[in-house]
Amino acid sequence: MTAYAVAHMRQVTMGPQIVEYLHKIDATLEPFCGRFVVHGGNVEVVENDWPGNLIVIEFPDRRHVRAWYASPAYQAILALRTENSQSDVVFADGVEHPHKATDVLG
Repeated sequence: MTAYAVAHMRQVTMGPQIVEYLHKIDATLEPFCGRFVVHGGNVEVVENDWPGNLIVIEFPDRRHVRAWYASPAYQAILALRTENSQSDVVFADGVEHPHKATDVLG
């Protein structure tokens, strides 16, 4: 089942370390079949407040997303992001199609 790494980047201090992170992250994703599906950009806030940016990276499954995050290549650049931003990061599974809202009821 498709899985996602989702980040809410509430604050980013743009500087040389973030630029370096951006230059290097794509190479860390490639061996795990990760690809950006949302990478910042303009969001339309329709309820409440959304400070920051949304990042969504798609992987074939949860195993791939965990392996990417734990990989030596990603761990080598992780501090470039964490020391220069305030963010929340979660891993989430996609849903099988077709999916209805009531499927979560069991």
